Amino acid sequence: MKNPILGYCQIRDFRQRLSNNRSRLYRLAYSWCHQHELADDLTQETMAKALKNIKQLRDPEALDSWLYGILNNCWRDYLRAKKNLENIDDVVMINEETPESTFERQDLCNIIQSQMQQLNLGQRQVLSLVDLQGCSYEDVAKVLDIPVGTVMSRLSRARKNLADALLEYRPVNTGQHNKILRRIV
Repeated sequence: MKNPILGYCQIRDFRQRLSNNRSRLYRLAYSWCHQHELADDLTQETMAKALKNIKQLRDPEALDSWLYGILNNCWRDYLRAKKNLENIDDVVMINEETPESTFERQDLCNIIQSQMQQLNLGQRQVLSLVDLQGCSYEDVAKVLDIPVGTVMSRLSRARKNLADALLEYRPVNTGQHNKILRRIV
């Protein structure tokens, strides 16, 4: 016979863990779509589907991978419905530093966002899952339903393309000792 209190505690724990993952899901969704409102919608839809389908989570330790898979499916559904993404790169950074440092950071962000958008969707997804979210190659392969070798090759090409663009970046000379981005490890 099932213990109803144990079930309630497990659901409460799941909801807490889901709530703790919201910002990570949002950042991942934003790295894929580059639109704040859309990323928020995708995150909300992911969380709603996770709550609705809690019984499908077989391994509680694999919660992150499971959530990323749901987010990926929501993203695919959006792309199928939309067929055409609008690119929005104008992100205003609020910074209490000097205007020059704000400009340099904004310029670097614009370059990174622009270059991320130049990557094909597969490379962008793999790069954001591995480098931004810290997923293993195996987890990414499961989330995107592709072989591990494909994950590695997409990641390699994405990193090379991004590194080439960033190596060309030189901040504006403000008379201060500016750091120049030289290498991506």
